[in-house]
Amino acid sequence: MTEDKHIKEQKIVDQLSGTFQNLTGKVKRERRVEVSVEKKLIPSVLSYVKDQLTFTHMSHMSCVDWLEDEHFELVYILWSPELKVQLLVKTLINRENPVIENVDMIWGQLNTYQREIREMYGIQFTGLEGREEFVLEDWDEMPPMRRDFDTAEYIKDVFFERPGRDGAKDVREVIATRSGEEIPELAKKYSRD
Repeated sequence: MTEDKHIKEQKIVDQLSGTFQNLTGKVKRERRVEVSVEKKLIPSVLSYVKDQLTFTHMSHMSCVDWLEDEHFELVYILWSPELKVQLLVKTLINRENPVIENVDMIWGQLNTYQREIREMYGIQFTGLEGREEFVLEDWDEMPPMRRDFDTAEYIKDVFFERPGRDGAKDVREVIATRSGEEIPELAKKYSRD
């Protein structure tokens, strides 16, 4: 392997770190670059890579809950059709006050991703337009994708013990009966007894 194998990827890292203070980046592998930046710089970095570095395709946006470290990590996944390189732009947000600026004016589809992340993780995007209720109807619990949300307890409280559900069937049992397959061991602990 030659040292100059990832030249175009390293140029992206160098240009971004030379343009934005406190931005760190690295070449992950051929055709993949990853950068981390403070949340206040997200709008500027995303606009810059779209307009100046040809990362015109917004592939996806995701969120990781780092419960033990007390923060969320937002990941913007971009693609440059011209360079044939994927760019991951990452930022950290404090779990106690999860607020970041809305950036759906850069890519319209970010509105959908941000609304989903707002509902599932409780992160607020200042200036984001769209109904608060996105997928979950009448949800009053902690956002369900947070790692400290107790899914098993919620299911027990809502689905198995709810009045009027005395004759409710466990979906796993119905599927197992219909298909003739046995319920896997890992799922049996969640089945009704």
